[in-house]
Amino acid sequence: MNFIEKVISFFKSDTDNSLGMKKYLIVGLGNIGEKYLKTRHNIGFLILDKLGENQKVIFETKKLGDIARFKYKGRTFILLKPNTYMNLSGKAVKYWQKIEKIPIENLLVVADDLNLPFETLRLKSKGSAGGHNGLTSINEYLETQNYSRLRFGVGNNFHEGNQVHHVLGEWVPEEEKNLPEHIEKSTKAIISFGMAGINNTMNEFNGK
Repeated sequence: MNFIEKVISFFKSDTDNSLGMKKYLIVGLGNIGEKYLKTRHNIGFLILDKLGENQKVIFETKKLGDIARFKYKGRTFILLKPNTYMNLSGKAVKYWQKIEKIPIENLLVVADDLNLPFETLRLKSKGSAGGHNGLTSINEYLETQNYSRLRFGVGNNFHEGNQVHHVLGEWVPEEEKNLPEHIEKSTKAIISFGMAGINNTMNEFNGK
């Protein structure tokens, strides 16, 4: 590589890094298929669907998932709904993070959480999977727990041993009535993550 080529390569790399810092990969976790559509475990899909609707973008089926993207005040948001089923979510996340050259600090995963009361939102910049199979898969594929996640509380109103039935069960009417408001709030938290950063977003939305 001669001097000119090295200079071009340097500036291309610098530009790619600069663009990468303004790109965000937002992953909503869920299971594909009609029978899972309205289950608690699919809240990640529901939130991304609403965000896509708000931004007037349509998801397209690509490798390992459904993808949509939009620009917001100079930032690019890439929405990913893995079609690998929950237990292999990490495969899709790793693929699209690599393809889009997304820094780990610009990754946000949206998932359900049994340990939070229904509707409660909690953002974290890192942490364990907490028994969530989708997060476990992502941890394994990325070989790190140091990525942001938005957890949506689905409550633990179930008898011992019925955890799977609860998360794969559909929302009850009372939950369905209040769900749209909190899904909308979650979409605002995602935009805030890209615009204001994880720490400011945690201060604004955690526990609400």
